[in-house]
Amino acid sequence: MRDILEALAAGELTPGAAESRLRGYATTGAGRFDAARERRSGVPEAVLGDGKTPEEVADLVATSLETTGRGLATRLENRHVAATRARLDDEHPDATVETDERAGLLVAHGPEFEPPDLAASVAVVTAGTADAVPAAEAATIAAEMGASISRVDDIGVAALTRLTDRVEELRTHDVLVVAAGREGALPTVTAGLVDVPVVGLPVSTGYGHGGDGEAALSGMLQSCTALTVVNVDAGFTAGAQAGLIARGLDAARRGDDSERDPTDD
Repeated sequence: MRDILEALAAGELTPGAAESRLRGYATTGAGRFDAARERRSGVPEAVLGDGKTPEEVADLVATSLETTGRGLATRLENRHVAATRARLDDEHPDATVETDERAGLLVAHGPEFEPPDLAASVAVVTAGTADAVPAAEAATIAAEMGASISRVDDIGVAALTRLTDRVEELRTHDVLVVAAGREGALPTVTAGLVDVPVVGLPVSTGYGHGGDGEAALSGMLQSCTALTVVNVDAGFTAGAQAGLIARGLDAARRGDDSERDPTDD
């Protein structure tokens, strides 16, 4: 604690950064940012844009960059992105900022941020183009956790050869996130053809009875093959699950079987 207070007094830490190290969170006008989430759980904290004003999103992302060296935000509208970019340009001009307008994603890294690098690969697979948004979210989260990412797109089972043509490639990866809407068949079929963990990501496409992802979710939950299933459009959760599996594989491959005490945070 003394080291933190001395660094604060010397101007080497901002008040927000000092608070995050002492309490695990930083208090902002938009709420309390969980700066210790990645150290505690292995999953980086992200700012959800839904239900927040542009100023609130910008405030939380700037605080994230200040306390962790990284800012990550999901489900953003253009107004959220514009406000956040303006805030970061003002307060963190040396940060790199990347956005995915279609997927509503923003990722910012400070100049001294060192991204994790795992010896494990995740393939994010889509049945069709309509699955691109939650799939992009999953790929971004898994990549921010350090996994190497490959995309395998548009291999839905309406034309089964699109899948069978890529099976050997899928088998080379450590984890698969498979996104599908409609009846959600692709993750089930894929899981029966590979010997790696499959995370099923139901997508809210389709219409009529069972539309909006309901049929896809039900089909994956009732799969006769072994797979894990997240909620409809839950790309963040799917990517986080894949990233955690990748972390475990990385630790095993590096021979790191040490246990970290989460109370150390």
